[in-house]
Amino acid sequence: MWKYEKKLQYPVNIKNKDLKMAKYLVTQYGGSNGELAAALRYLNQRYTMPDEKGKALLTDIGTEELSHVEIISAMVYQLMKDATPEELRAVDMGGHFAEHGNALYPTDANGVPFTVKYFATTGDPIADLQEDMAAEEKARAVYENLINLTNDPDVIAPLSFLRQREIIHFQRFKELHDEYKARGL
Repeated sequence: MWKYEKKLQYPVNIKNKDLKMAKYLVTQYGGSNGELAAALRYLNQRYTMPDEKGKALLTDIGTEELSHVEIISAMVYQLMKDATPEELRAVDMGGHFAEHGNALYPTDANGVPFTVKYFATTGDPIADLQEDMAAEEKARAVYENLINLTNDPDVIAPLSFLRQREIIHFQRFKELHDEYKARGL
């Protein structure tokens, strides 16, 4: 079912440590509008889609979202590489260090841990697709906010790529939503 290529969907090569940006960016890893929530939402919802087209779309986008988790993880890791406990304390990440060292842990930018409450499913394909479209729009907005928090081109480039993918995902969900509505599902 899956073909795993041992490379990121978009290359990440961040040269400058930026702990504040890492703290902000982690929200797209474990926050309510992040990539992990999206991947799990879509991979869960696919089972109640009324046809193979819907199941395939949610599987395709859900697995792509997992590749986005990899991109975000690589970015956060590179932004935090070789950070000292003192540097982490200076950006209010001492609690993170106490619990996880320099490892990634799925939280939002405020340190709130990931929860399954972030992804919704009703079993109604129209309601679920509307949820998915809203999720993509919220993720797009967060990427725009993150882009506005940095001037590092090595950070902006992958964020811009991910933002564009949110727009494409929204469009694919809207097409399926509109088709299902027209069919009276």
